[in-house]
Amino acid sequence: MNPKPRLFTGIVACFASSAVVAIVVPSIQLSGLDSHFDQDANQVYPVKNDQGRDVYIAEGCIQCHSQQVRDPQNGLDIERGWGVRRTVARDHVLESAPLLGNSRMGPDLSNVGSSDWRNEPKEDPRRPKRRDSVWHLLHLYQPDSLVKESSMPPYRYLFERQQISGERSSVALNVPTEAGYQIVPKPEALRLVKYLTSLDRSYPLQEAKAPAAK
Repeated sequence: MNPKPRLFTGIVACFASSAVVAIVVPSIQLSGLDSHFDQDANQVYPVKNDQGRDVYIAEGCIQCHSQQVRDPQNGLDIERGWGVRRTVARDHVLESAPLLGNSRMGPDLSNVGSSDWRNEPKEDPRRPKRRDSVWHLLHLYQPDSLVKESSMPPYRYLFERQQISGERSSVALNVPTEAGYQIVPKPEALRLVKYLTSLDRSYPLQEAKAPAAK
């Protein structure tokens, strides 16, 4: 008896079952997933906000930053202050392509717009936990001025030197420059920062309960 047909059938069946388990079943499970509506707070989560997301992608932020907080059993993300709970599928339900990230050269940014976000557990208490737009703009222009050990490259091409005409711009950076000039962010920088400050996936969800306090 020729064993080749049976071997071929077994290989095909193996690949087919793997595809069903890895692709078809999750697709069926998540196809009905939708935004969460909190009746008590009259609030919908998540809120779709794509402004600046295109700049985040174009500048390659996904190459060094993730947007996926792991649970305590699989990592120290929550202990590092990157989120108060693990990331679940509902957090990304409105995104056509979730920006989960390729690696972590820098911190996870899932909740960088949240008041609970911090870069490391023993952060200097004199620095605010929440990174506002002023902080982000200066960090983009000169990262090591705020985080001395940062390996992030400066994105100075997202800014321009302008001659001051009349009043100083409200978004001008507080950095040294020539007298009579100011450094101001280009529209791309402002959109990117607006996107970063909107990232807050700390909303309590039943499927992603926060870890018990120690």
